[in-house]
Amino acid sequence: MPLTLTSPAFNDRSTIPAKHTCDGAGVSPPLAFLDVPRTATSLALICDDPDAPRGPFVHWVLYDLATDVKQLPEAVPTFEVLRELGGARQGQNDYGRIGWGSPCPPPGAPHRYVFTLYALDATLGLKGGPTQADVARAMEGHVLARTTLTGMFGRAPR
Repeated sequence: MPLTLTSPAFNDRSTIPAKHTCDGAGVSPPLAFLDVPRTATSLALICDDPDAPRGPFVHWVLYDLATDVKQLPEAVPTFEVLRELGGARQGQNDYGRIGWGSPCPPPGAPHRYVFTLYALDATLGLKGGPTQADVARAMEGHVLARTTLTGMFGRAPR
């Protein structure tokens, strides 16, 4: 079975509920992981908006998540170290903050928010709120499997 990423909050290519965006509470959505490879040592999760006006915009960087963690709850705290998730770590989003940064596109067509889950054969061990680029460099040569879940969100023109 291939690595799978799902959410009880939205289906692939469907609308992300407002509570997970800047039009609501802005909390991270719950996510679930299935069929993590047995040889994986850790998981990493990146969420970005490839439709942002100035190019891809990173909304979430999470890494060093233990493979026995099968889900992320709604409203993951915006701390660098997530003790309640086995010491998983979060990096810096493109808002310049640690953890989940909720979607808040300009008014117009809906944007895609691509959650990419990586199964890795190593723990990255990065500290100090690394960026998506830092995590991507550290993952090179260590990705065993990856999968995506895409949510949609747009804001009406004013």
